[in-house]
Amino acid sequence: MMTLIHLTAEFFKTGLFSIGGGLATLPFLYEISNRTGWFTHTDIADMIAVSESTPGAIGINMSTYAGYTTMGVLGGICATFGLALPSLIITIIIANVMQKFRNSRLVSKALYGLRPASIALISAAGVNVARIALINTAAFTTLTNASDIFNWKAIVLAVCIFIGTRKIKLHPVVYILLAAGIGIVFKF
Repeated sequence: MMTLIHLTAEFFKTGLFSIGGGLATLPFLYEISNRTGWFTHTDIADMIAVSESTPGAIGINMSTYAGYTTMGVLGGICATFGLALPSLIITIIIANVMQKFRNSRLVSKALYGLRPASIALISAAGVNVARIALINTAAFTTLTNASDIFNWKAIVLAVCIFIGTRKIKLHPVVYILLAAGIGIVFKF
């Protein structure tokens, strides 16, 4: 029972401070992983893959996945509730007072300042995901060849999908399914 309360509290804190969308939760997930050991950094990479390829908000999907990994169905419910509750509370408060402060320069400046913070959090999370997916950290301990450090198949796939999303405007699900198929065929 205490773990469920702790899980809810951790995700409440994550929901309260991860401004900028679902990927902004990643630094908090890494910190929870380091502190509690409920899931590994590799589990987080899997959470991202599953959360990106399923319907719904990525932050909610990741909290559900993390909670489920930690404590099963009840853990998934508690983590999701914990993550969503701050947004619900804050949205209700803001909706009630927004008309009063709609033209406030202070509010406008605060929102302007939050944009770079969101970008920094999402970028930091992206760097961590890239490190896990594209670099073979185990190769550092048994370094025989410098090229063994990089997961070349994953790098090529990531570059191809990046270029594809820029040049060939297909739905993201097509790229997700394509990447999953390639991962199965080439045993990433």
